[in-house]
Amino acid sequence: MLRQRLRFRRSPLVYVGHAVIVLVALAIVWYGLMLLLLALKVDPDTVNSLSGYRSVYDNLAELEPADIDGQVRLIAGLGGLACFLLFGYLALKELPRPYLARSELELDEQERGVTEIQPRAIERVAEGAALELASVQSATGRYQTDDLALDVSVGRARDLAETLRTVRGRARERLAEHGLPTVPVNVTLTGFDRKGRRELR
Repeated sequence: MLRQRLRFRRSPLVYVGHAVIVLVALAIVWYGLMLLLLALKVDPDTVNSLSGYRSVYDNLAELEPADIDGQVRLIAGLGGLACFLLFGYLALKELPRPYLARSELELDEQERGVTEIQPRAIERVAEGAALELASVQSATGRYQTDDLALDVSVGRARDLAETLRTVRGRARERLAEHGLPTVPVNVTLTGFDRKGRRELR
């Protein structure tokens, strides 16, 4: 069995997530260093001047219930919600989205070798079949492992449904004529001549 290559799609926001992770990691390393200095008997005032850990602790320890009024609770709540949405969204973008990479299609195995077809050749067959129709202006195919996606743009919107069905049928016929597997063909309309847009009414 041939091994199928696995690739991952990543959003550009992944780099923002990486930057947040790096900042958190640097903060942990920095305050870990401050803890090490305290363990080595370095003057606490010197450590506090570098990190401000004692000043922050004292300010938080001096808070009273009366200091937490409605405005503070509103700001804290909205800030927490914003952080939850932002970092949650970045965390989702960090998740890899695997997909199977396109590979050559193996038709038959002979004694002296194997006949292989590049994905682009299969796409060109389907595109040529679609362009045989006078109403089709452009066609772009995308061969996947189990199906073939065909995006078409038509010159007129009249008999649109019939045109799409004809494109799908012709693509499957041409695949069979060339000895290629007749995989499912998914036809998608990507555009039409705006001069004839009234025909859709």
